[in-house]
Amino acid sequence: MSRSTRPEMPAGDNRHSAGTWLLLRGLTREAGHWGRFPQQLQAALPGARILAIDLPGNGTLHRHPSPTSIPEMVAACRGELAARGVTGPVHVVAMSLGAMVSVAWAAAYPEELCGCVLINSSLRGISPMRQRLQPRSWLSLLSVPLRRTAHGREAVVLRLTSRRAPPAALDEWAELARQRPVSTWNALRQLLAAARFQAPALPPAVPMLVLCGGRDALVSPECSLALARRWDLPVHLHPNAGHDLPLDDSAWVTNRIRDWAATLDPALPRPPHAD
Repeated sequence: MSRSTRPEMPAGDNRHSAGTWLLLRGLTREAGHWGRFPQQLQAALPGARILAIDLPGNGTLHRHPSPTSIPEMVAACRGELAARGVTGPVHVVAMSLGAMVSVAWAAAYPEELCGCVLINSSLRGISPMRQRLQPRSWLSLLSVPLRRTAHGREAVVLRLTSRRAPPAALDEWAELARQRPVSTWNALRQLLAAARFQAPALPPAVPMLVLCGGRDALVSPECSLALARRWDLPVHLHPNAGHDLPLDDSAWVTNRIRDWAATLDPALPRPPHAD
């Protein structure tokens, strides 16, 4: 889609400021899986409020049933923001399943979002199933519930999602899984929601940035590239990172977000670029 035909933001729209940046993770992941990324994003966006929340069924909400549709997840996120007293439009940085939630949110309520950063996501109607969940990952995914310990299960997930994880990541993820375990039933419900979600017919009228890892073993990077081509979005591909881009190279991700945010609001500070 050419830039001339893409839906435009209303003239004079000045919503893009430091504001609130909402972080959403993906399938069976929680706010704790961001690690130190929120603090790094905060340093890149001085004055911003960084807020990480959990989708139902994950993290602090692991005892709640996961919705079986992406619009229901959008409703849960909107309800959480209202409960926290967050008013006005927000920016969203979202991974995988969380990015699907962001797209649905932007399509249904564009006035509530200043912009979306979509990390390693995929949409039915734009990418085929074999790219949305790469066949070589299926056996590993099926083996996760069979592992007896949280450490064993998280080791499989880490191998699938990361190419450059720091040594401490596995122990940190295992501890999160012990404290706030995600049930197999909720994992299946989240998979169903992701499989059912269809890309909007038209790109939402919200600015979007696409980021992807060139060595993603779970979701083909072609899904992100195809989305960017279809909707005429800016896109950056990290040649060596896997599915969990913020874990594999948080500095690269924060630099891309910072530079993009500066194009939305020239008043935002723009430190010297460094990869």
